[in-house]
Amino acid sequence: MTLYGTPEDSTSTSENADSNQQGIALSIDDRLYRLRLSRATGIEWGTDLSFSFVYVRAMDPSGEAALTRQIDVGDQLCELRPVVENESDEQVAPVNLVGAPFDFVMTTFAELDKTVREVELVFFKGTKEELKAVASGGDPNAKDPETVTITVIQNKGSKDEQTKTITVPAGSNIREVLVENDINVYQSFTRWTNCKGKQLCGTCIVNVTDGAINTNRKSMDEESTLRENPESYRLACIAFAYGDVTVETFPPIEATQWTR
Repeated sequence: MTLYGTPEDSTSTSENADSNQQGIALSIDDRLYRLRLSRATGIEWGTDLSFSFVYVRAMDPSGEAALTRQIDVGDQLCELRPVVENESDEQVAPVNLVGAPFDFVMTTFAELDKTVREVELVFFKGTKEELKAVASGGDPNAKDPETVTITVIQNKGSKDEQTKTITVPAGSNIREVLVENDINVYQSFTRWTNCKGKQLCGTCIVNVTDGAINTNRKSMDEESTLRENPESYRLACIAFAYGDVTVETFPPIEATQWTR
């Protein structure tokens, strides 16, 4: 079982499913530990400017996490597994959260089924750098990516289809990157009448076909704006790339999109 994993790996249904069901092996490092807590853990989660590697930022003194006296501020979150009410049921696969984006971790908690009352969490009692060294097989020089790649597919499916790869600093705004590289993200007349990235017109729509987990979570307003479109559609003006992503410009959209 490899400690380092991606959110996609943790829910795999491939031949590695049995390993994924077991989750992270605590024997990998004696600083790893597993606890069962109430869904309301009493933990305030934090991350650094990389928006990944979520850790315990603070705890409610009267909350369950603090009362265990086993969790310390600064401990790194590595895994989450919902506890099913009937233990005879098939065990729910754990979600590997080592190095996962903050938004993904928060979404994982938020999307737990309403019947889930307890969760099993795996923590690492150490720093982010120490966890990265363990996760990368002991390489102390493992670093967060300082740059990411945005692959842009223009005019997909037409004879004028073009693909452009752009290397940018991690955390870059997708709309700004595309505009700066002379790539138009606006359809029809909104090329001239758009709000210039102020999230007012709702027309800088791109389709994130790969690497969506490496972007920030959608806001409620963005969800509402794009509610009649596929989940992979984003407003480029408020989408940020923290890892490699692939986006398509001018994706097909519903006619009602233009009523905003």
